[in-house]
Amino acid sequence: MIRTLAVVLGLSIAFSSGTTLAAQSLAPGIDLIPGEFRPGTQPDGNTIVIRGSDGLLVFDTGRHHEHTQAIIDFARGEGLPVKVILNSHWHLDHVGGNLMLREVYPDAHVYASAAIDGALHGFLADYRISLEKQLAAGADDPAKQAGLRDELAIIDAGARLAPDETITITSERNLVGRKMTVGLARDAVTAGDVWLFDPGSGLLASGDLVTLPVPFLDTACPQGWRKALDTLHAVAFKLLVPGHGEPMHRNQFEAYRTAYGNLLDCAATARSKVKCADGWLHDVGPLVPPSQQRFARASMDYYMDKSLRADAQHTAALCAAT
Repeated sequence: MIRTLAVVLGLSIAFSSGTTLAAQSLAPGIDLIPGEFRPGTQPDGNTIVIRGSDGLLVFDTGRHHEHTQAIIDFARGEGLPVKVILNSHWHLDHVGGNLMLREVYPDAHVYASAAIDGALHGFLADYRISLEKQLAAGADDPAKQAGLRDELAIIDAGARLAPDETITITSERNLVGRKMTVGLARDAVTAGDVWLFDPGSGLLASGDLVTLPVPFLDTACPQGWRKALDTLHAVAFKLLVPGHGEPMHRNQFEAYRTAYGNLLDCAATARSKVKCADGWLHDVGPLVPPSQQRFARASMDYYMDKSLRADAQHTAALCAAT
């Protein structure tokens, strides 16, 4: 996410992918460091750490110091260096931790799509202006001011967020001594979204191609995202780790994919925003617990106007190749 929707919508929420930043084992050699979404702060996305014969692969690095420090602490506890960093996309809650990790592990090789290049001159440049205005307005909360400055520092890092090697196609790769599939979805959540499948464990890391409690559509091409979910459907995974939310099994992913398709179909009709939100919550079922439904409904109302029923020119700009 570019910004916390709770801030945009004026909501107070409290949910996370887990109750602690302690690593959670998902399979032999694969751990989850859960992202968090706390009231009044920007979120961190989920991080996956995969052990290989010659070091660790880190899929997404979070945004806040505490999250990235948890990655470093985990690596030190394993006695293994971070050799590979794979960023699913350029949203700051998935790429911001690159800065800390590169300082501690300067030999780590970073992979990502090229989409961050356009973002630094587009969405992130606009977001930077918004941050400066908020600082100039004189936020009276020192913690909020510090958060705004931290966001500015990440954006101003510029090229240090970018990959050493650009992912341009879906392909098989040998990373940290493990054979994996590194996938690329164009014009979905962003102009280039990277996913990772480890056939040995059956684990699929989707990044924000799957997010709960709603799809976060700020920078998305809605129809391109639908195609990307169809691509993930064809992957023989057993467990999927979303960019935000709890890991899910295939039947849960299929509920999510169906819900997303039905949401887009509803948005294309004259049905009310409330009815479309009702449909989303019905289709995803227990994937969105009661504690998150108020936020989900408000988010749907926001995204129906800002994305799913946005000006055609706005949508076309986000769907350049779709």
